[in-house]
Amino acid sequence: MIADIQRFERAIALFDAANAEDPRTEPGPDGTPVPRELLYAQRMTEMLERFAPGASEAVRLAVRAQHIQRWKSPRDSYPMDRNGYLQWRTNLYKFHAETAGALMREAGYDEEMIERVQKAVGKRGLKVNPETQLLEDVTDLVFIEYYMLGFASQKPDYSEEKWLDIIRKTWKKMSADAHAFALSGKVKLPEPLVPLITRAISE
Repeated sequence: MIADIQRFERAIALFDAANAEDPRTEPGPDGTPVPRELLYAQRMTEMLERFAPGASEAVRLAVRAQHIQRWKSPRDSYPMDRNGYLQWRTNLYKFHAETAGALMREAGYDEEMIERVQKAVGKRGLKVNPETQLLEDVTDLVFIEYYMLGFASQKPDYSEEKWLDIIRKTWKKMSADAHAFALSGKVKLPEPLVPLITRAISE
C-alpha cells in the first residue's frame, strides 16, 4: 500500500519531530512523560492499525498529522463563544493541512498525494470522501477510548442532556463500520460514561 517506504518514513519522522516540540506532556504507555501531540499521533496510528489495517498511504499520513502542532493555535486565542469556536476550528484545520503539506514536500511527496492528505486533515468531504471519513472514524474512536473521560472531568458543570448531545454528535460523524467497531469490545469504552453512551446511541 506504500509506494516508497523511505519517503513515507521520512514524512512520519518529520511529523513526529514537529509534534515532539509540544511543551505539554502526558504519561505514555510506560508512564514516562511524552509530548502531548506526539502521544496523540501515536494513538491515532495504533487505532488505525486496529480498525483499518489496509488503509491507504494517504490515510496513514493523515492520521499522524491530524493534530500536528495544535498547541500553536490555542482555543483561548479566539472569542470564547460559538462563533469563536467555529472560527478556531476552521483556522485549525487549515493550519494542520498546510503544516502537513509543507513537511510532506520536504519528504519528497508530489502534489497529488499532498492534496489527498490535506483534504482528509482539513476534514473536507466528510461522509463523501472515504479517506476523510476514515480519518474522522479513527479520530472519534481515539477520543472515545483515550480522551472522553478526561474531557468529562474538565466539564463538571455539563448536564446529563449536554453529555448526551456530545455523544450523539460524535456518533453521528462516525460510519456504520466505526459504530460496530466501537461496540465490538475492541475499543475500551470509558466505564463511568457507558450508561450515557448506551442511552445516547439507543434513543
